[in-house]
Amino acid sequence: MPFEERCRLNYDHPDAFDTGRMIQDIQALRRGETIQCPTYDYTIHDRAAAAIEVKPTKVILVEGILIFENKELRDLMDIKIFVDTDADVRILRRILRDVKERGRSLDSVVEQYLTTVKPMHEQFVEPSKRNADIIVLEGGHNVVALDMIIERIRSHVEGRP
Repeated sequence: MPFEERCRLNYDHPDAFDTGRMIQDIQALRRGETIQCPTYDYTIHDRAAAAIEVKPTKVILVEGILIFENKELRDLMDIKIFVDTDADVRILRRILRDVKERGRSLDSVVEQYLTTVKPMHEQFVEPSKRNADIIVLEGGHNVVALDMIIERIRSHVEGRP
């Protein structure tokens, strides 16, 4: 797809992601196979040439704002954790990241937020949190929730129920 077309895509819609590939890769990791995880180049709106080698481990962490939207992907997860963060914090983080790390203008970030990010969040992300086993409020500042999650992962690694 030409660059101009890629620039017009809605990258906040679930269809923008290669979820099928993610499912295949997670299944491979669960079978004990090493995978080549694609990386993404935001400057060209496409996959980068480099991939990251990921070896199987007892715990596989899958993160992303749309990972609970797809049932087949959800079904591969033993524990589903939704980290709920205030909308003001989300937009400020996005502005700082996109302006500083991705070289975008403030106007372009605000325009994208209003036209795709916010509507897709309301349509897909917010409803998908009902599929979580645990909803962590206050992002990473909820020490009680983090302690519980760490203990659950520790027991999984040690083979305890």
